[in-house]
Amino acid sequence: MTDEQLLDRILRSARSHGDFHDRPVPEALLRQAHDLMKWGPTTANSQPARIFYLQSKESREKLRPALSAVNLEKTMKAPLVALVAYDTRFYEFLPRLYHNPDAINWYNKPPVAEINGFRNGSLQGAYLILALRAVGLDCGPMSGFDLAKCDAAFFPDGRLKSNFLINIGYGTGAKLPPRNPRFSFEEQCRML
Repeated sequence: MTDEQLLDRILRSARSHGDFHDRPVPEALLRQAHDLMKWGPTTANSQPARIFYLQSKESREKLRPALSAVNLEKTMKAPLVALVAYDTRFYEFLPRLYHNPDAINWYNKPPVAEINGFRNGSLQGAYLILALRAVGLDCGPMSGFDLAKCDAAFFPDGRLKSNFLINIGYGTGAKLPPRNPRFSFEEQCRML
């Protein structure tokens, strides 16, 4: 695969899929995607994202009450769903993950930890989407679900918090609307 083909696969031609072939997602591909995703930068190498792959019927049923009506059917039918969450106490790992042992004290306050955990966990979730695409999988990322219900079902102790979901599999290409426009550089960027 050329560099141009890879760029097409992960960004230029990639689409957010809502309809997938009934084909399981091999764990080996998830591991390959993780081995790519983990190298994406986060503040102080904090790596707060926690990924839960909902494969079993039980885990999907646990998610069901949190799903919005528009996302219910496609999420329940997808071969795999990733629940992307973040660790609100990610800073506890900084002495192991970051070269400055004092970094734990930069983030161990509730508002700072929450903001940085969410921000960097979101970055890691985006890296995951790109990595999943790079290994040949299609994604349908979404935020159409009730965070509080999801947290109550999966993270009752409050340490982890839900961020977004990704339906994963091999997209059928069916039901894809025409590609929506994107802002130009001039519309979205400023040189200061």
